[in-house]
Amino acid sequence: MAKDSKRKKPFAPSATSEPALSRSRENVFPWLFLLKVLCVVAAGLWALTPALPGDWGGDDELYLTNNPLRHDPAQLWKTWFAPGSFIEYYPITETVQMVQWSLWHHDSSGYLWTNIILHLVNALLIWHLLHLLGLRQGWLGALVFAVHPMTVESVAWISELKNTLSLTPFLLAMGCWIRFDETKRGRDYALALGWFVLAMLCKISMAPFAVVILLYAWWKRGRIDRADIGASLPFFVVALVLGGLTCLAGAWFAQRYAHPALHIPLDGFLSRLALVGLTGAFYFAKFFWPWTPAPLYPQWNIDPSAPWQFLPWLALGGALYWCWNRRQGWGRHVLLGGGYFFLMLAPLLGFLEVPYMTFTWVMDHFLYLPMIGLIGLVVAGMEQAYNALSPSLRPWSAGGLALLLLALALETRSYAGIYSNQELLFAYDLRINPDSFTAHDEMGNALMKKGDLDGAVQQFHQALVLNPGSDQVHFDLGTALMQANRLEEARDEFQEAIRLVPDYADACDNLGATLQQLGHLDEAMAQFRRAIQISDFGQAHNDLGNALLQAGRTDEAIAEYQKAAQLNSDVAQVRDNLALALCQAKRVPEAIEQFQAALAIDPRDESARNALEKLQGAPP
Repeated sequence: MAKDSKRKKPFAPSATSEPALSRSRENVFPWLFLLKVLCVVAAGLWALTPALPGDWGGDDELYLTNNPLRHDPAQLWKTWFAPGSFIEYYPITETVQMVQWSLWHHDSSGYLWTNIILHLVNALLIWHLLHLLGLRQGWLGALVFAVHPMTVESVAWISELKNTLSLTPFLLAMGCWIRFDETKRGRDYALALGWFVLAMLCKISMAPFAVVILLYAWWKRGRIDRADIGASLPFFVVALVLGGLTCLAGAWFAQRYAHPALHIPLDGFLSRLALVGLTGAFYFAKFFWPWTPAPLYPQWNIDPSAPWQFLPWLALGGALYWCWNRRQGWGRHVLLGGGYFFLMLAPLLGFLEVPYMTFTWVMDHFLYLPMIGLIGLVVAGMEQAYNALSPSLRPWSAGGLALLLLALALETRSYAGIYSNQELLFAYDLRINPDSFTAHDEMGNALMKKGDLDGAVQQFHQALVLNPGSDQVHFDLGTALMQANRLEEARDEFQEAIRLVPDYADACDNLGATLQQLGHLDEAMAQFRRAIQISDFGQAHNDLGNALLQAGRTDEAIAEYQKAAQLNSDVAQVRDNLALALCQAKRVPEAIEQFQAALAIDPRDESARNALEKLQGAPP
């Protein structure tokens, strides 16, 4: 143990090894380093750019187009100082998305380019981290990360900016911590803590960092002393405070917007224990065999009466025992890489109930951060194996590695291309997972956006065959039927969604719009008011204004449109509706101001432009 405690970089091979010679050559020929950087960047771009120009999918609409803060004039203040205004307290991520929205609105390309660039920056930072850990061929780890199929979901789904954005400060924090551990300089400690705070403000999944740095201390010195624990305490405090605040924000948001309770198909502690083991085994295996990835994997049955479902726990226990008995040598490195992998995965293995568990147990983007630990082990193993090979076999091993990396990149490129279109993506997913009601629902939404309403209705019906109690699918089916002018059927679906979730504000609003088209104005206005009472949002005020205007109650309609304009200040249609109501009230100067505001929001708003021409006698 004393001998190990003197080693500053346990991963590092001997100074006479071939990797060390390669590194010395890089010092003489910097172009070798630049060539490797270009290789990582070029490979990542080649593998991931087929996702462009991209399509909205996953939680993209929740985080951007349907985010209740997106059209709120006080969105920046609420993002930082009003937890519960959104489903999570990720103020840095929200702020970046706010800037993105102001730049690109519905053009998905800009959002995806942001994710791709951040992903490549993360790959290069992984190289730097592996170098600090003593791995001389860390650039290979960066290359694996850049082209690994399990990273596609984090890059190609716009809402997963929280993944790509949070990993950057996390890796910088880890690098600063390693330097602090070497130098004990206060500046490095402050930087590590500062970067960690920024990472936590991007995503709560960074919280295990505090435990990771203790694991690093044990790996480096073979023990965890009081100084290590004392230095880690502020990181634990930050993790607990910001993590707790995020959990509370989610609860407050769910209460405010009346989100339904989760119905997770689990029964008892043993079921959860089996799930945790199986999901951990799935993620571990998927890293090493990433072929045939999917946005929604089949949700296997959890049966604690089946002994085989606990085999992953036996395998994990055996691996821990084996590595611990060899902790003086290679076992210590496996415990570091594997320990990091499972620590970063722990919150996502099934201990906690989260919404995605209603339709699947596992998702690729949860591997984005944990896989770094396995990448480090792979690179360390490759270095050791390469050094052990005879010189005559080394070119063959390099060729085999190149072919493996090419295979990964090809799979990633193929899969990323599927993400460019949601209809294509979920058609692919339904071939893998035909019994997924969520995949049928997503396919229905993709067809509805395309204008194929008959196809969308068919997909929603299939989703309801698989899960008749889904309020979301009833709502989506009602929306498609309403667009197809099948109003009585749409009304029934919205009513069923409300029966399942009584405080379903969007369903109340859509039911009101359906009743209005059916000629039931009083009932429609009652539903609009109910939606506003549940969740005070601009669309409901706008729809209530439409109904009031149709009923000839112009002044009341103007008041509702004004409230809608306050809540959705950047929606041109609301300004148009307010201006038309003002025209009916003979308040022409105010109407002109609203039409001008609509054009400032959307210069392509021809209805506003034509109205202004009539009111002013000439184009503005």
